Amino acid sequence: MTQEKKESETNPAGSGYLPGLAIDAVIFGFHDHQLKVLLMEYKRSKIFALPGGFIRNDEDLNKAAHRVVSERTGLQNIYLEQFYVFGDFGRSDPRPMKSIMTAIGLKHDDTHWLLQRFVSVGYYALVDFTKVTPMPDKIFDGCAWYPLGEIPDLMQDHALIIKKALESLQADLDRKLVAFNLMPEEFTMNELQTVYETILDRKLLRPAFQRKILSLGLLERVAKKWTGGAHKAPYLYKFIS
Repeated sequence: MTQEKKESETNPAGSGYLPGLAIDAVIFGFHDHQLKVLLMEYKRSKIFALPGGFIRNDEDLNKAAHRVVSERTGLQNIYLEQFYVFGDFGRSDPRPMKSIMTAIGLKHDDTHWLLQRFVSVGYYALVDFTKVTPMPDKIFDGCAWYPLGEIPDLMQDHALIIKKALESLQADLDRKLVAFNLMPEEFTMNELQTVYETILDRKLLRPAFQRKILSLGLLERVAKKWTGGAHKAPYLYKFIS
Protein backbone atom coordinates (compact mmCIF):
# COMPACT_ATOMS: atom_id res chain seq x y z
CA MET A 1 0.00 0.00 0.00
CA THR A 2 1.40 3.39 -0.91
CA GLN A 3 1.83 6.14 1.64
CA GLU A 4 -0.89 8.12 -0.18
CA LYS A 5 -3.34 5.25 0.25
CA LYS A 6 -2.46 4.80 3.91
CA GLU A 7 -3.00 8.45 4.66
CA SER A 8 -6.41 8.49 3.01
CA GLU A 9 -7.72 6.00 5.59
CA THR A 10 -7.17 8.63 8.29
CA ASN A 11 -8.57 11.49 6.22
CA PRO A 12 -11.72 12.73 8.00
CA ALA A 13 -13.82 12.08 4.89
CA GLY A 14 -12.25 8.68 4.06
CA SER A 15 -11.29 9.85 0.58
CA GLY A 16 -10.65 6.98 -1.82
CA TYR A 17 -12.59 4.33 0.15
CA LEU A 18 -16.14 3.02 0.10
CA PRO A 19 -18.00 4.55 3.06
CA GLY A 20 -19.62 2.36 5.68
CA LEU A 21 -18.07 -0.92 4.50
CA ALA A 22 -15.13 -2.78 6.06
CA ILE A 23 -13.37 -6.15 5.97
CA ASP A 24 -12.47 -8.24 9.01
CA ALA A 25 -10.25 -11.27 8.51
CA VAL A 26 -9.89 -14.30 10.77
CA ILE A 27 -6.49 -15.73 9.84
CA PHE A 28 -6.14 -19.32 11.06
CA GLY A 29 -2.85 -21.16 11.45
CA PHE A 30 -2.07 -24.56 13.00
CA HIS A 31 0.97 -24.96 15.27
CA ASP A 32 1.92 -27.17 18.24
CA HIS A 33 -1.38 -29.05 18.00
CA GLN A 34 -3.31 -25.80 18.37
CA LEU A 35 -5.47 -23.77 16.04
CA LYS A 36 -4.32 -20.16 16.31
CA VAL A 37 -5.64 -16.78 15.18
CA LEU A 38 -3.58 -13.76 14.15
CA LEU A 39 -4.52 -10.65 16.16
CA MET A 40 -3.47 -7.01 16.18
CA GLU A 41 -2.78 -4.84 19.24
CA TYR A 42 -3.34 -1.14 18.59
CA LYS A 43 -0.54 1.17 19.62
CA ARG A 44 -0.59 2.48 23.20
CA SER A 45 -4.20 1.41 23.75
CA LYS A 46 -4.16 -2.26 24.86
CA ILE A 47 -7.02 -2.82 22.42
CA PHE A 48 -6.92 -6.07 20.45
CA ALA A 49 -8.66 -6.66 17.14
CA LEU A 50 -8.77 -8.83 14.05
CA PRO A 51 -6.80 -7.69 11.01
CA GLY A 52 -9.08 -5.51 8.97
CA GLY A 53 -9.27 -2.83 6.36
CA PHE A 54 -11.37 -0.95 3.83
CA ILE A 55 -12.24 -1.26 0.17
CA ARG A 56 -10.82 1.26 -2.25
CA ASN A 57 -13.19 2.92 -4.71
CA ASP A 58 -11.46 1.21 -7.63
CA GLU A 59 -10.94 -2.20 -5.97
CA ASP A 60 -12.84 -5.49 -6.08
CA LEU A 61 -14.05 -6.74 -2.70
CA ASN A 62 -12.15 -10.05 -2.85
CA LYS A 63 -8.98 -8.30 -3.99
CA ALA A 64 -9.29 -5.96 -1.00
CA ALA A 65 -9.60 -8.98 1.33
CA HIS A 66 -6.48 -10.57 -0.19
CA ARG A 67 -4.62 -7.30 0.25
CA VAL A 68 -5.63 -7.02 3.91
CA VAL A 69 -4.47 -10.57 4.69
CA SER A 70 -1.30 -10.30 2.61
CA GLU A 71 -0.25 -7.12 4.42
CA ARG A 72 -0.44 -8.93 7.78
CA THR A 73 1.10 -12.29 6.79
CA GLY A 74 3.61 -11.48 4.07
CA LEU A 75 2.01 -14.16 1.88
CA GLN A 76 0.53 -13.84 -1.60
CA ASN A 77 -1.16 -17.16 -2.39
CA ILE A 78 -3.77 -17.29 0.38
CA TYR A 79 -6.89 -19.41 0.79
CA LEU A 80 -9.75 -17.03 1.63
CA GLU A 81 -13.40 -17.78 2.26
CA GLN A 82 -16.10 -15.15 2.68
CA PHE A 83 -18.38 -16.46 5.42
CA TYR A 84 -20.71 -13.80 6.89
CA VAL A 85 -21.70 -10.14 6.85
CA PHE A 86 -21.81 -8.38 10.22
CA GLY A 87 -24.26 -5.51 10.24
CA ASP A 88 -25.94 -5.34 13.65
CA PHE A 89 -26.52 -1.76 14.75
CA GLY A 90 -24.87 -2.43 18.14
CA ARG A 91 -21.48 -3.17 16.55
CA SER A 92 -21.08 0.51 15.60
CA ASP A 93 -20.01 1.65 19.09
CA PRO A 94 -17.41 4.37 18.27
CA ARG A 95 -15.71 4.39 21.69
CA PRO A 96 -12.95 1.84 20.95
CA MET A 97 -12.01 3.63 17.75
CA LYS A 98 -11.98 6.99 19.55
CA SER A 99 -9.53 5.54 22.09
CA ILE A 100 -7.32 4.20 19.31
CA MET A 101 -7.31 7.48 17.42
CA THR A 102 -6.45 9.41 20.56
CA ALA A 103 -3.64 6.98 21.40
CA ILE A 104 -1.99 7.37 18.00
CA GLY A 105 -2.40 11.15 18.02
CA LEU A 106 -4.98 11.35 15.25
CA LYS A 107 -7.13 14.47 15.53
CA HIS A 108 -10.84 13.76 15.14
CA ASP A 109 -14.35 14.79 15.97
CA ASP A 110 -17.61 12.85 15.85
CA THR A 111 -17.97 13.41 12.10
CA HIS A 112 -14.77 11.48 11.23
CA TRP A 113 -15.57 8.65 8.82
CA LEU A 114 -13.86 6.05 11.02
CA LEU A 115 -16.36 6.80 13.78
CA GLN A 116 -19.43 6.19 11.64
CA ARG A 117 -21.40 2.97 11.35
CA PHE A 118 -19.69 0.17 9.39
CA VAL A 119 -21.00 -3.08 7.98
CA SER A 120 -18.17 -5.63 7.88
CA VAL A 121 -17.66 -8.51 5.46
CA GLY A 122 -16.08 -11.46 7.27
CA TYR A 123 -13.42 -13.63 5.63
CA TYR A 124 -11.45 -16.49 7.07
CA ALA A 125 -7.98 -17.30 5.78
CA LEU A 126 -6.08 -20.58 6.12
CA VAL A 127 -2.29 -20.34 6.03
CA ASP A 128 0.77 -22.48 6.63
CA PHE A 129 1.89 -21.19 10.04
CA THR A 130 5.56 -21.78 9.24
CA LYS A 131 5.47 -19.45 6.23
CA VAL A 132 3.85 -16.45 7.94
CA THR A 133 5.78 -13.39 9.03
CA PRO A 134 3.34 -11.38 11.18
CA MET A 135 3.55 -7.78 9.99
CA PRO A 136 2.12 -4.89 12.02
CA ASP A 137 2.22 -1.35 10.68
CA LYS A 138 2.72 2.02 12.35
CA ILE A 139 -0.61 2.06 14.22
CA PHE A 140 -0.03 -1.31 15.93
CA ASP A 141 2.18 -2.33 18.82
CA GLY A 142 1.93 -5.97 17.85
CA CYS A 143 0.74 -8.59 15.40
CA ALA A 144 0.88 -12.09 16.91
CA TRP A 145 -0.68 -15.54 17.04
CA TYR A 146 -3.06 -16.52 19.84
CA PRO A 147 -4.47 -20.02 20.52
CA LEU A 148 -8.26 -20.15 20.36
CA GLY A 149 -8.40 -20.84 24.09
CA GLU A 150 -6.28 -17.79 24.93
CA ILE A 151 -7.93 -15.02 22.93
CA PRO A 152 -7.78 -11.66 24.79
CA ASP A 153 -10.78 -9.35 25.02
CA LEU A 154 -11.43 -7.96 21.55
CA MET A 155 -12.99 -4.73 20.35
CA GLN A 156 -16.59 -4.52 19.12
CA ASP A 157 -17.96 -7.88 17.91
CA HIS A 158 -14.65 -9.45 16.90
CA ALA A 159 -15.09 -12.37 19.32
CA LEU A 160 -18.35 -13.18 17.54
CA ILE A 161 -16.61 -12.92 14.18
CA ILE A 162 -14.05 -15.54 15.29
CA LYS A 163 -16.86 -17.79 16.56
CA LYS A 164 -18.71 -17.54 13.24
CA ALA A 165 -15.48 -18.14 11.31
CA LEU A 166 -14.75 -21.31 13.28
CA GLU A 167 -18.29 -22.59 12.70
CA SER A 168 -17.88 -21.96 8.97
CA LEU A 169 -14.47 -23.67 8.95
CA GLN A 170 -15.95 -26.73 10.68
CA ALA A 171 -18.77 -26.90 8.13
CA ASP A 172 -16.30 -26.56 5.24
CA LEU A 173 -13.96 -29.35 6.37
CA ASP A 174 -15.80 -32.02 4.38
CA ARG A 175 -17.76 -29.84 1.98
CA LYS A 176 -14.74 -27.95 0.64
CA LEU A 177 -11.81 -29.94 2.09
CA VAL A 178 -10.22 -26.74 3.34
CA ALA A 179 -7.95 -28.30 5.99
CA PHE A 180 -5.24 -28.99 3.42
CA ASN A 181 -4.56 -25.25 3.32
CA LEU A 182 -3.32 -25.40 6.93
CA MET A 183 -0.77 -28.13 6.21
CA PRO A 184 2.89 -27.90 5.23
CA GLU A 185 3.85 -29.18 1.81
CA GLU A 186 4.38 -32.71 3.17
CA PHE A 187 2.62 -34.24 6.18
CA THR A 188 1.66 -37.53 7.77
CA MET A 189 -1.86 -38.87 7.98
CA ASN A 190 -1.69 -38.51 11.76
CA GLU A 191 -0.80 -34.82 11.43
CA LEU A 192 -3.76 -34.25 9.11
CA GLN A 193 -6.07 -36.10 11.50
CA THR A 194 -4.82 -33.96 14.38
CA VAL A 195 -5.79 -30.82 12.44
CA TYR A 196 -9.29 -32.21 11.84
CA GLU A 197 -9.69 -33.20 15.48
CA THR A 198 -8.50 -29.80 16.70
CA ILE A 199 -10.91 -27.91 14.45
CA LEU A 200 -13.84 -30.19 15.30
CA ASP A 201 -12.86 -30.44 19.01
CA ARG A 202 -13.45 -34.19 19.08
CA LYS A 203 -11.60 -37.44 18.47
CA LEU A 204 -11.92 -39.35 15.19
CA LEU A 205 -11.44 -43.07 14.58
CA ARG A 206 -8.10 -43.46 12.85
CA PRO A 207 -8.94 -46.28 10.36
CA ALA A 208 -12.20 -44.60 9.29
CA PHE A 209 -10.51 -41.23 8.89
CA GLN A 210 -7.69 -42.66 6.80
CA ARG A 211 -10.07 -44.59 4.52
CA LYS A 212 -12.21 -41.51 4.03
CA ILE A 213 -9.29 -39.21 3.19
CA LEU A 214 -7.56 -41.67 0.86
CA SER A 215 -10.83 -42.41 -0.96
CA LEU A 216 -10.96 -38.78 -2.08
CA GLY A 217 -8.00 -39.32 -4.39
CA LEU A 218 -6.47 -35.98 -3.43
CA LEU A 219 -3.26 -37.16 -1.75
CA GLU A 220 -0.02 -38.44 -3.20
CA ARG A 221 2.19 -40.64 -1.02
CA VAL A 222 5.76 -39.39 -1.32
CA ALA A 223 7.99 -41.09 1.26
CA LYS A 224 8.26 -42.39 4.78
CA LYS A 225 8.97 -40.01 7.63
CA TRP A 226 12.27 -40.91 9.33
CA THR A 227 11.92 -41.08 13.09
CA GLY A 228 15.21 -42.69 14.06
CA GLY A 229 13.37 -45.30 16.12
CA ALA A 230 12.76 -48.98 15.69
CA HIS A 231 9.08 -48.63 14.84
CA LYS A 232 7.75 -48.41 11.31
CA ALA A 233 7.99 -44.85 10.02
CA PRO A 234 4.73 -43.24 8.85
CA TYR A 235 4.20 -42.31 5.25
CA LEU A 236 4.40 -38.73 4.11
CA TYR A 237 1.71 -37.30 1.84
CA LYS A 238 1.23 -34.17 -0.19
CA PHE A 239 -1.85 -32.63 -1.70
CA ILE A 240 -2.29 -33.16 -5.46
CA SER A 241 -2.71 -29.62 -6.79
